[in-house]
Amino acid sequence: MAAPGRAERAAEAEPDPVAVAREICLRQLAVRARSRAELTGTLRRRGVADGVAEAVLDRLTEVGLIDDDAFAAAVVSSARENRGLARRGLAAELRRRGVDDDAATAALAEVDPADEEAAARDLVARRLRAMDGLERHVRMRRLVAMLGRKSYPMDLAVRVVSESLGPADDGDSLGDDGRHPLG
Repeated sequence: MAAPGRAERAAEAEPDPVAVAREICLRQLAVRARSRAELTGTLRRRGVADGVAEAVLDRLTEVGLIDDDAFAAAVVSSARENRGLARRGLAAELRRRGVDDDAATAALAEVDPADEEAAARDLVARRLRAMDGLERHVRMRRLVAMLGRKSYPMDLAVRVVSESLGPADDGDSLGDDGRHPLG
């Protein structure tokens, strides 16, 4: 067998740019689902030519490995379940991940206002357990702020927290059973 020529050695040393881009994308997708925009950014940072990146991303989309609609739905579901984000927070998360407006709108349409309110109530109930001994106005402020950080509308946050805390009292009265009504 003859020794490889100079041209063959050069071809072996220079990897195919499409294969390199495809490998980068597949490694990224093996970790977690990604939006097309996230993969575009990764390829750009790794120095892949725009034309090569487009060709690889188009092919991965064609075979179903990149699906921004499914990705947006998964992000919405996960962020609601794990982080308790409201619709506005979910929209910001989708924008941050580069999901286009149509896919984001479709995914956010699945968020029912009643479910959003129920999630807010659940967050407040869980956090309220750790607030024994705090004055009502301190609990109110902290709970409304927590819901605000999760992008719940202010009117919903105030209403849910107020209902969860119950009626206001002067802070010194005791209930019929001799216990403080909020503690």
